[in-house]
Amino acid sequence: MVNTNKQLHVIYGDGGIGVGGEDFHYIFNYTRGGMESMVINGREWMYREPKPTFWRATTDNDHGNGFSKQAVQWYGADMFSGADKVDIKINDQLIEFPSAPGNNKYSNHEFADKVEVVYHYRTQTIPRTDVNVSYTVTPDGVIKVHTHYTGNDQLPDLPVFGMRFILPTAATGFEYAGLSGETYPDRMAGGIPGEYKVDGLPVTNYMVPQDCGVHMKTDWVTVTRNTTKDSSDHSDTPFSIKFEKDGAPFAFSCLPYTAEELENATHQEELPLPRRTVVSILGAVRGVGGIDSWGRDVEEQYHIPAGKDIDFGFKITKA
Repeated sequence: MVNTNKQLHVIYGDGGIGVGGEDFHYIFNYTRGGMESMVINGREWMYREPKPTFWRATTDNDHGNGFSKQAVQWYGADMFSGADKVDIKINDQLIEFPSAPGNNKYSNHEFADKVEVVYHYRTQTIPRTDVNVSYTVTPDGVIKVHTHYTGNDQLPDLPVFGMRFILPTAATGFEYAGLSGETYPDRMAGGIPGEYKVDGLPVTNYMVPQDCGVHMKTDWVTVTRNTTKDSSDHSDTPFSIKFEKDGAPFAFSCLPYTAEELENATHQEELPLPRRTVVSILGAVRGVGGIDSWGRDVEEQYHIPAGKDIDFGFKITKA
């Protein structure tokens, strides 16, 4: 059946739900806790399912003031988060979870004006707390992402909170609207608002690899690639995706490595060859300090207290 009404085509699979429209198709996996495929104009944008992120690679100042040891639970939460429950809403109505064989009641000709998939995570911490991530898709292909972290004051301060997207190949660069250069909550005074273009995926050449490349107060970031993992795709024409604020500005980093890869390298030559793109869209970032590197903590206003709820959202759009 040809979709002439410009609605979303919804496919209720055994292990996930597919949502498609003109020039896009997304698959939300039930058991792996996230969006496993995001195809736009025939190009795949997902290498791994996006997950909540709680960790940033330890900085020299974190070592000096002992924060990485205090916050070590968030390292495990970052690596091993998983969704305990998934909710599906069609046109804002919660439906009975369409697991097999109940999904057989649906045909291949199901359409909707809006589809929302909500993942409910429980952190791998002691005690545990809840994180909910919802993806809302509309017929124009826009995905609205909303995240909610439920505060628990029995946990240590967080290094960051946001969403991490791992893209299949290394980006040729990115453009963004926000503050110039690398900025953190306590390192914004020199940042000049504007639109900026960055070639490649630069990693600050510290002797010991550590967190870097964060950009605060961002309205949007567009990531561009020119390669895929599809061996039949011989085109090198650039193609892009855009992450855009949905309300308050966000922070982001766009690097060739995860926080764990940076954390586990004691020298630059221990880092793997750049093969993918790691985009972290962040609603909260701890300051880096640097008052001294011998034990002084980050100033109080730049902490992320675990007992405080965190809500933020953004949109993913075709660039």
